[in-house]
Parts: sequence; structure tokens; C-alpha cells
Amino acid sequence: MSEKNSITLPPSNLSQAPIGVFDSGFGGLTVLKDLQRELPQEQFIYFGDDANCPYGPRLEEEVRQLAIAASAWLIAEHQVKLIVVACNTASVTARNALRETFPDIPFVVVVPAVKVAATLTQTKVVTLAATARAIQDRFTNQLISDFGAGVTFHSVACPDLVTLVEAGKFSGLETETALETYLRPSLNAGSDVIVLGCTHFPAIRSAIEKIAGPHTQIIDSGAAVARQTRAVLSQRSLLNDGPSLPKEHNVDYWTSGDPVRFAHIASQIMDYSVTARHAETQFSQSESTEIQAL
Repeated sequence: MSEKNSITLPPSNLSQAPIGVFDSGFGGLTVLKDLQRELPQEQFIYFGDDANCPYGPRLEEEVRQLAIAASAWLIAEHQVKLIVVACNTASVTARNALRETFPDIPFVVVVPAVKVAATLTQTKVVTLAATARAIQDRFTNQLISDFGAGVTFHSVACPDLVTLVEAGKFSGLETETALETYLRPSLNAGSDVIVLGCTHFPAIRSAIEKIAGPHTQIIDSGAAVARQTRAVLSQRSLLNDGPSLPKEHNVDYWTSGDPVRFAHIASQIMDYSVTARHAETQFSQSESTEIQAL
């Protein structure tokens, strides 16, 4: 486990500090949209680690190191007051390591909406669509054990969906074909609720709805994460009491990849023109590939 990081926030004006949000790429933008709706007076720093995307196939230790590097960059470069881990894979894999490494920073993580799905299903069959790493993690399986009594969960790893979102393919034949492959077996088994267990997947919600049909409920964790963020800020007296800001002006976007490409695809998800800048964290793509091979 990494040693505790000595980076701390400045002691004054903490409520005016920005909120950090990070993901392996574009998926966390779906959570950012909910955060903007819930907390329009806050400033956000978004970091998409798309040079190292996807996180789902990576080793647990590599995901932890990438999440720690992203958090360290947000704290050191932008003095954020709270970090939202807007990535399901990083949330289930690195949540404990992050809180141990940065004990002075509150973290809000994404939790698959397993409990909500178990209460909504009428057929007692639920689909959990996620990354392979999130599905394999003990935390995810403990959630199903704790809250899914009497419900059959079909946990489906959907790696190609992350790749499609990263490529900006939010609809079309290729996306619909992949969705048919991943979701049709559980839908045919009677699933009437689909849990989007990866923050990339709400970006293709319309395509999922087309495949699933009108009688299938599709749920994600974005709004719940935003409400939890507000609660944590309130508990710590960190809410910004300033005026609401236009959503186009309350986020700085950063990427470990190509900022031009990032801005183009992010603009489609956010529904307004995005400008992005390049960021260097502790691990470059070549370094993280080397870690994976260990």
C-alpha cells in the first residue's frame, strides 16, 4: 500500500476550492452532468485519463496506482477540496487505497445501483452491465449478496462498450450489435432492470433503450453520487455559497491524451463546446503498460 501523501489543501477559503472529478476517459462526464445539476454553484476540475483507458482489463494494483496518480495531480495542481471517483472500476478497486493515501481529502465513489435494482425488479431478474474488473471485485459481489436476496443478477462484462464510447460511437449499427451481444441473453432470461455499472454506459443510454425496449428500466448512479457529494460537502462545511454558474463556465477539462480529440467527444456528451488541456500525471501510458506486465 502506498504511503500517506503529505499534500494538503490550503487552510483558508476551502469552500471556494474546486471539486476534482476523474475517470479513465469520457465516462465520468456522465457523472459530471449530474454534479453540475446538483451543485451549480461549484467549480469542477475534470481529468480524463484516456491515455490509459480502459481501466477494466488492467490489474488491480495498476488501477490503484493510476487512481492515486490522478488524485495526486488534482490535489497538487488544483488544490481540490473533494474528489469524485467517477469511474466504477477505480471506485471498487482503489477506494480504500485513495482514502488511506490522502486522509485529509474526502472521496466520493461510484457504487453500482444494485440495491435500487433489487427493489425495482418485478421479474426478480436484473442485468448488471459493467467492466470485467468491476464485476470480479469483491465489493461488487458483496453488494449483490447484501441487497440482492431473491433476485438473480446477470453480471455482464461489456468491454467493447467502453471502447465505443471512447471512440464517440454513441449510436449506430456497431454499437447496437455490441449491445445485442451483451444484453440479449439476460433480457431473454426475463431481466426487467439494467444497472449501468460503468459511467461510460449512460452516454449510450438511447441505444440501450432501443435494444432493451420500453418495459425495461435502466438505472445508473450519477444522481446518487451528486447527492452524496452535496451531503459530504455540507457535513464538512465545504459547500460554496456563491452564485450559480453557467455549466459552460464552471469546469476546467484536462486529459492525459489528445486534448483536441478529448474536446470533440466531450462536447457531444456535455451538449456544449468543451475546451481541454493536456495533463501529465505520475504514470504515462508506457509506464502503466509496464506495470500491467509485472
